[in-house]
Amino acid sequence: MKKRTLFSEDSFVHKKKEPPFAFVLDELAEAEDVHTRPMFGCTAVYVGERIVFALREKPGQRDNGVWVATTREHHASLRKEFPSLVSITIFGPGESGWQVLPAEDEDFEDQVVRACALVLRGDPRIGKVPVKRKPRAPNKATKAKTATKAQPRKTKR
Repeated sequence: MKKRTLFSEDSFVHKKKEPPFAFVLDELAEAEDVHTRPMFGCTAVYVGERIVFALREKPGQRDNGVWVATTREHHASLRKEFPSLVSITIFGPGESGWQVLPAEDEDFEDQVVRACALVLRGDPRIGKVPVKRKPRAPNKATKAKTATKAQPRKTKR
């Protein structure tokens, strides 16, 4: 009788999916310490400790393109350089610190390459250091387990 297996040998190997708009990483390759992390279903791009972009491509959804990490004080000056730059809308109405270079814009790649050049030059308008999150508090079940393990047993003498 033939032995049946439920999973193939490599079924547990996760291949890294290439991020959308991977040319952004190519453009930033000369920067020191460029890395990515998943964020909001997007791919966040960091240069050192600064988050500079988020790459989003979700078919049939809005705000696809390269999200630019900036602050409201820089919106006007960045819009002069990048006419298609707009606030993302998925976080609700109003101005967001995040702006997007929309993927459907005809000059999308040219504008993104120019934004990458600004990052490489250290332009302070693009990028911000994320606020460090506090570690999560352990749930009650974990607290109960650690509390019982930490206390020595009482023994009769």
